[in-house]
Amino acid sequence: MNELLQKFNFSDDVKAILNSCKSVIVPATKEELLALSFGPEGVNEYEVRYDVEGKGPVLEATVTRCRNGVIANYPEDYMRRRDPDCLIVSDDKGTDKPRYQELYHRDFKELRDATLNWLKDQELLIVPFMSGGKEYGYPSILLAPVNAAFFGAAMADLQEFVSVNDMEDGFTPRAVVYLAPPFRHTYFDGKQVVVHNRLDDVHEVFSYNLYPGPSAKKGIYGVLLNIGENEGWTTCHASTVKVITPYDNEIVIMHEGASGGGKSEMTENIHRELDGKVVLGVNTITNEKTYIELVDACELRPVTDDMALCHTDMQNESHKLVVKDAEDGWFLRLDNIKKYGDSPQLESTLIQPPRPLVYINMQAIEGATCLPWEHIIDSDGKPCPNPRVILPREFVQNVVSDLVEVDIRSFGVRTPPCTKEKPSYGVIGLFHILPPALAWLWRLVAPRGYNNPSINSTNKMTSEGVGSYWPFATGKMVTQANLLLNQIKNSPHTRYVLIPNQHIGVYEVGFMPQWVAREYIARRGGAKFKPEHLSEARCNILGYCQESIRIDGRYIRKDFLRPELQAEVGIEGYDKGAGMLIDFFKAELEKFNTPELDPLGKKIIECFYNNGSLDDYCDILPMRY
Repeated sequence: MNELLQKFNFSDDVKAILNSCKSVIVPATKEELLALSFGPEGVNEYEVRYDVEGKGPVLEATVTRCRNGVIANYPEDYMRRRDPDCLIVSDDKGTDKPRYQELYHRDFKELRDATLNWLKDQELLIVPFMSGGKEYGYPSILLAPVNAAFFGAAMADLQEFVSVNDMEDGFTPRAVVYLAPPFRHTYFDGKQVVVHNRLDDVHEVFSYNLYPGPSAKKGIYGVLLNIGENEGWTTCHASTVKVITPYDNEIVIMHEGASGGGKSEMTENIHRELDGKVVLGVNTITNEKTYIELVDACELRPVTDDMALCHTDMQNESHKLVVKDAEDGWFLRLDNIKKYGDSPQLESTLIQPPRPLVYINMQAIEGATCLPWEHIIDSDGKPCPNPRVILPREFVQNVVSDLVEVDIRSFGVRTPPCTKEKPSYGVIGLFHILPPALAWLWRLVAPRGYNNPSINSTNKMTSEGVGSYWPFATGKMVTQANLLLNQIKNSPHTRYVLIPNQHIGVYEVGFMPQWVAREYIARRGGAKFKPEHLSEARCNILGYCQESIRIDGRYIRKDFLRPELQAEVGIEGYDKGAGMLIDFFKAELEKFNTPELDPLGKKIIECFYNNGSLDDYCDILPMRY
């Protein structure tokens, strides 16, 4: 073991932990991590418990061995999805996030020392990986108790696992994740908390809970955002897919948005009824279904699922944004698979994977097969809305690992039903074309939207924050706003659209708008929208509508493009809903009006507050048709 550890160049703090702890394991393979998930006895069901001062042994998770993977479940509903306010910053570098010292009125050094000392008393696990991927990533490690090996297996699948057998000498971690679950009870009243401590030479992430969403997933996202903030690039919160039409045209769409905004769904095949029909929407008052004809769907080649690395070293002279996946595995939510056949291709991979997977919040029976439509039941008797699986990229069919140039950047918004009797912001049509300046504003306000299954929140409209990745960032909002604006300025050949999901006016649509938009835009050969085919949306922050949309020779009803034409919504309901959007923008944009904001950004925000026209936005940043 000493020979293995000599391959690392650890900080003095990590060395002190390893010199004092009971034992250290550095797994050489992912299979070894999975085996460790069931404890030294190798049982089929293993309870992860920790002694907590004043409480005794506390059950944090149960790990079950199934034929197709390791299934981790949590006894508390609260621990089954990410708390959106779990990130805290403890250092003195620039930040707009809550600081530990301000929230708890004590120095973080006390908790940091206690955490490191607790780790010194444990049997430990080191998982080496590259944050952001092999080619453009940064050396990192997870330091965790051995009895949380399932968490290590999750990390090894999410990021580029580095086998110690293949590692070159001098592996110097740029980031360290310390896993110490008991402290959520003794310091944080049982809440999920992830503390980021940005030192000059290493980014420390202290994870005080066992749900990997806030730390192994989004904590590493925060590491990349912090490095990018210092180096002048960012990582977009986006899925990306190369779309190939039945006529062999190719385009690349990058779909951004808050958690639950349809990123994973953008890389999925269009969902059909058992008879092959495609349901565009269901009227929530009459239950009438509207169908569309779609015989030949496009071929999909996924590129990214949630984190799109936009490193400056990757950009070229195409005047389009160039991206690459920042992950080695995808943290897929399975709530949309409710029965056999809902997603046949994915179901086949999950039920019979090439090697066992890591599942979370799923029903599990020892030795049986974990089925993707059998989600753990919450205490209210309903299925958990956040069932997850980590799917390695290598198991994704037709996955693209190369750099790609983005033709279309879409932005997804979860929208509630809207009627004249109950108006809401569900007034976004099937899809809208946005001038670049407006596209930037949408990325500043980033609505979290309606009925979000990924996090603990209400249905009230709130902001995910700048870039829709703000919950994971540790720095300054205005810095990220400037980075996004520079990104848009420097990629003028990339176009922008806005797509709702869940509802269009009175119609329940699920994620069908983005699937239909994807098919239509791809068939247009790169979305060269002609001005004569566009009309201004009634609400100008929604940009332009298509005058008509025809797919496979069939027109889509106009009231799906312009919800004000729906009898149940009308002009009255639409205008009230649009007013909610405008008020939301007014409240959210105010925080960016600071001296540090790029002068071009100030001009765009002033245009909004002056009720500027679409022509005004296009004068600031030209829109390519």
